[in-house]
Amino acid sequence: MAIPEPCDAPVGIGAIVVGSFPLTSGEWFEAHSHSQHQLAWSSRGVISVAVDDTYWVLPPTRALWIPAGTVHRPGATREAVLSSLYFRPELCTVDWSEPTPVAVDGLLARLIVHLGRTDLADDARLRAEAVVPDLLHPLPAAPIDVPSPCDERVRAVADALLADPADPRTLDAHARAVGVSRRTLTRLFVHDTGMHFDHWRTHARLRAALPLLAEGQPVSRVAHAVGYATASAFLAAFRRTVGTSPGRYLSGTAD
Repeated sequence: MAIPEPCDAPVGIGAIVVGSFPLTSGEWFEAHSHSQHQLAWSSRGVISVAVDDTYWVLPPTRALWIPAGTVHRPGATREAVLSSLYFRPELCTVDWSEPTPVAVDGLLARLIVHLGRTDLADDARLRAEAVVPDLLHPLPAAPIDVPSPCDERVRAVADALLADPADPRTLDAHARAVGVSRRTLTRLFVHDTGMHFDHWRTHARLRAALPLLAEGQPVSRVAHAVGYATASAFLAAFRRTVGTSPGRYLSGTAD
């Protein structure tokens, strides 16, 4: 796959430039990268960022540090506003080499809005920019990986589950639908994704649940929407997979 050419943000007086991008429901950017580091944050609504098969959900309480040169795709399942801070690497003291989620408290949120103003004097802008790196605190929660399969039969099953995470069909039923045996589909799933079918489906369901939870929908409603009979079963699966509760995952607080 060809690597997209970097899409550079304008250069400002200091180290940081702020961009604001309204997103409609279901709108996603094409995969791209930047020569600058980027901090992606939702100033309104919930956004998501995909890097290969890794997927972060970002309510206003968390942002994602995206190192320069990282190919990524931001988007939203509902209307939202993506606010991006672009950092010139040669002037940036943050040196994280991997995409890293960070907590966004009230001070950092207000500072991002402040830096987005076009009427700031140069000295005021430089003073505000100098505070930002001190407010970037990495979060321990890992993203939820949903690897994309290559085999067309596995991809057909994966596409069906992504379209309807609550699809109750068993592995046997999916195997019949794509014309292979259960044993063959099991082998292909592991070969293509590195996961067994049930493990992959759990990740797909949890990934689909996160934007709904971030919007504030009740856990019981979200659990049913992604295929769990009860909220407790969903919460157990989430904690088992991610290592914390959905509320703590989205707020960035530790157990």
